[in-house]
This record gives sequence, C-alpha cells and structure tokens, in this order.
Amino acid sequence: MGTPDVSVLVAVYNTMPYLRTCLDSLIGQSIGLDRLEVIAVDDGSTDGGGAVLDQYAERYPDQVRVFHQPNSGGPAAPSNSALDQARGRYVFFIGADDYLGVEALERLVDAADRWGSDVVLGRMVGTNKRYVHQDVYAETRERIDLFDSALPWSLSNTKLFRRELLERHGLRFRTDMPMGSDQPFTLQACYHAAKVSVLADDEYYYAVKRDDAQNITYASNFEERLRCAEELVSFVAGLIEPGSRRDAVLLRHFSWEVAKLLRAEFLDLAADAQQHVQERIRALARAYLTDGILAAMAPALRLRLAVARDAELERLRELIGQQAVKTLPEVVVEDDRWYARYVGFRDPSLGYPDEWYDVSGQAAKVMAGMDATGLEWGRDASGARALGVTARSRWMALADIGTTVRVSLGGVTGATSVQPDESGMVVRTNFVVDRLLVEAAANGVRQAVTTHVTAPTGTGSALLRAGRGLAAPRLLAWRGLRCYLVSPIINRKGQVVVAIAPVTPRRVLARLSRIWPPGGK
Repeated sequence: MGTPDVSVLVAVYNTMPYLRTCLDSLIGQSIGLDRLEVIAVDDGSTDGGGAVLDQYAERYPDQVRVFHQPNSGGPAAPSNSALDQARGRYVFFIGADDYLGVEALERLVDAADRWGSDVVLGRMVGTNKRYVHQDVYAETRERIDLFDSALPWSLSNTKLFRRELLERHGLRFRTDMPMGSDQPFTLQACYHAAKVSVLADDEYYYAVKRDDAQNITYASNFEERLRCAEELVSFVAGLIEPGSRRDAVLLRHFSWEVAKLLRAEFLDLAADAQQHVQERIRALARAYLTDGILAAMAPALRLRLAVARDAELERLRELIGQQAVKTLPEVVVEDDRWYARYVGFRDPSLGYPDEWYDVSGQAAKVMAGMDATGLEWGRDASGARALGVTARSRWMALADIGTTVRVSLGGVTGATSVQPDESGMVVRTNFVVDRLLVEAAANGVRQAVTTHVTAPTGTGSALLRAGRGLAAPRLLAWRGLRCYLVSPIINRKGQVVVAIAPVTPRRVLARLSRIWPPGGK
C-alpha cells in the first residue's frame, strides 16, 4: 500500500458497543479504502473492544492496524502512539464512541488540498443530547483566524491536520492531563497553521453522548476538572503573549472550564474544599483575568469570577446560590432600567459598575413568568362559556405603565385584565370555549397556556406554571354535531395545559372497557 491520503487515529478504552459503529463509519468512507488507513490503539480495554479491533484488522489487513498497550489513564498516550505510527499526508482523530458522515474524509481532504489548509474543521454535531458548540460552523470559510473567530470554543482534536505541520513542530498530547489533553495540542496546531478552514455545509462528525455517561468529558471528577482548567490557562499564557490575542483564547477557558467550577455543585463540597477551590481560582483570575476578558464575558459568568477573585467565600457561596435558582433576586428600578441585587451590587468595597447588574433586557421575560392560582369554568362578559385562568406576578408591580400583558392558548388569545393586589399583580384571562374548539384539530390538541409581556425594555414570554393542587373539572362541549372533552391539567413539568379531545364511539368504548373490563368484576 502506498502513502495514504489520511490516517484516522482512534484511541480506544472501553467504548463497546459504540466502537463497532465508529469503525464501520470509517471503513464505509467514500474516500475509498485505498486512500485510507485506520490506526487504533487499545489502551487496555476490558470490555472486549480489543478483540473487536483485531477482528477488523484481520478483515481489512491493508487498512486497519491495531496496537495494544496497558491502560495509561487517559486518551493522550494512545493518541500519541497512534500518531507515531501514522503514514498519511493528513491525520484525523476520532473518539472511539463517535462516528463520521459517509463523505466526511473525502470532502475534508479535498478542501485541504484545494485550499492548502493545515487544519480543516468539518461541522460537528452532538447526538443523544450531547452539547457541541456550533458558532464556528456558522458558514464554510476557506480561512478563519484563531483570535478573531469562534475557533477557541472548538478546540477538540476531532479535525483534519496536515501531518507535516504536526511533525515540524513536534506536536503531541500531554500525558500529564487525564482530561483536556487535546486542547493544548489543537491550540498549538491552529496557532502554527498557515491556514485553518471550516466546512459547514454538512454534518461531518457525530459526537455521541453515551447512555452510561462515561465519555471522559462527563465522567471526570471535580479535582480533575480544576487541574485541567489551571493547566489550560497556564498553557495559553505560556504560548501567547499578553494582549488581545491571548484574551481571545482565555475568554473561552475562563468562561467554560473555570466558571463551570462555580456552579451549584460547588455548594455540595465541604467548606474546606470550597475554600481550596476558590483560592486556586482566585490565583488564576488575579494572574490572567484581564479587564478585556471580563468585558467580553456573559454577565453571570463575569460576576461569578469577579466575586471569586475579590470577595470572601461566604459571599461567593451566596452569589452561586442566587444564580442557581434561575430567578432574579430583589430588583431596583431606576429610569426604566432594572438592576438585580446580586452579591456586590453597589458595594463600595468591590466597586463593580451598575452595568454588571443591569437585567433590563430580561425584564419582560421575567414579568412573563407567572404562577397560576385559579382554574375555573364560567362565563365571559358576553355570557359565553369560558375557561377562567388567574395568575399572579410579583414582578408586574415594577412594570412601567406602558407594559402590556397577553395570555394565549395555542392560536387563541384570551381576554385579559391586570389588577394590583397587596403583593404584586393579578392577571385574569378568559378563554371562550367555542374559540378553543375552532383551533382543535380533528384528532384533538394539547396546548400550554403562555403569558406574553411587552415592556419598554423589550418583549418576553413564558409558559404558565402551577402547583400540583390546582385543578378544574373536565368539560363536555359541542361544536356543531361534534362533541369534545376539554381538560385543564397541570403536566409533569408544572405547566398549565389544556387538552381537547373529540368524543368518539371508539374512545367511549375504550374508556368503558377500562372501567368494566370483560369478564372482570
């Protein structure tokens, strides 16, 4: 076999049964077996994966080469071993539980040859609800810049690399990092590349979230994640000079790897462990978290990292708790601007600007988040049969007089009134039954009640919530010769839903058979 166009490198450790899907996707590539080699390194698998690899090597002796080694504790060592054996002009790394689109390698190699690219990204998507950041795949581009694109948010090694580039710079994976070792590798390759390109016209790579959640990204522990964050930030600082280019990369690491350590799970740690984590994050922040990075961060993450850097542990815990509940704390309204009283608001000892606490853009959506307090059948002002829905909002009392409220059920907007009470605002809405039946499909419909708010600061909507105890009886209603059962219910997510189902002989018989089963008592 001559020099292959591409060597696909697979580090394998206990990925059955996903491994077979991965290997089949490689053997079935449209690039053809004569232009492809697969190098798989079994890193001490105990699930039979090593034997499966040997079967593929026996079946495809000219394309699949397999190496076995004792478990190394992470993907870095087997990836390095595979790279050492590679002969292709390009190399492509794939997770052993992932798979490729049929034309992926052919189109990636063609783009690299056509454009003279050193690194090519093919659009990567998640399966089984695995999250994959998509910004870098917004469009196909012959050239993207590491420091002026979303590339720092997509630093996995699942890309096509020109092998000559890797060998010229001696690039290998860091074996001292049980997780995240692909990021320094990929960052260096992109940093040294003459051209990095993106193909976004198709789904090239399918990243699988395993049912057992044992992908290394999901199975790692807190200490490993903290050390990974420290190593990544330090590595970037050593590779790139201080300034806007370094900040562009560190923005990703502080927003993702570092800030994620300060979510609700932080509160589950013992107090001494919390103190230890904060001290280590504080050291990173004081050394590398610049004003430029803070200015570019999402507001919640900015405040979280600033408080970790500047305040005592008790205040950090309070902030994490405030952010974890997914609703705003007390709000100050001044000149049509909303400011949330998160930790540090107008605290002279911290000196954070009011803009950090400005949540005006969320005001309409927050006001739309209401709790139902009543469901009942009655009549509207014209005497028509109607479903009455009553809801309360503690936020509406803060609203400007120009704020309007609309409540809908599918395509039907109810007649709504808003009145103050002792602790907020009461929103009452009537949905005329006849209008709901017009909207119902022949086989029925199930729709959630949604509140919509238009305020000077914007618009927002939310599904109406309710406690389990809230209920209203079912109603039989006629439209012409057709009878419907209208059922206001609270679903498992605590949302107010109205189900409308036609009453047919079959449905009646099925209902009766459940009540009085044949031959039963």
